[in-house]
Amino acid sequence: MAIAAGTLLGRYEIRSQLGVGGMGEVYLAKDTKLERTVALKMLPAELATDQNRMRRFVQEAKAAAALNHPNIAHIYDIGEAAGTNFMTMEFIDGDTLRAKIHRDKAELRKLLEYLTQVARALAKAHAAGIVHRDLKPDNIMITGDGFAFGVGGPPSRGG
Repeated sequence: MAIAAGTLLGRYEIRSQLGVGGMGEVYLAKDTKLERTVALKMLPAELATDQNRMRRFVQEAKAAAALNHPNIAHIYDIGEAAGTNFMTMEFIDGDTLRAKIHRDKAELRKLLEYLTQVARALAKAHAAGIVHRDLKPDNIMITGDGFAFGVGGPPSRGG
């Protein structure tokens, strides 16, 4: 169920859908209060009605928000509006690692630079007892200036 551009969820104005995955939908949005672009990760309604799943969603958001590393997308907020539960994240403008590999045919040297950045971010997360449970090329964004960011998938405390 795609949310139309212009829809307001609390202080966030939906601009467009960025993607759909097993954990829900992700939208490009504008934070109307702070006037910045963000990504909103929506929790599917069928998962939001499950108390254990909601508890895990909040726990995952808190775990990810506790991390501070240049190659980890920041979690700004979790919220609910119009019956929709969401996580507000830093919007990373770029391409997925998958696109860099398959579409752009990036050189091995560049791919190794990206993966080194990701490995440093993972080391930081692991040192905090957090394991990324869905690490894949679709969940790694590469900015135009060559920085890799881990963005998607659920983190978990203690693996």
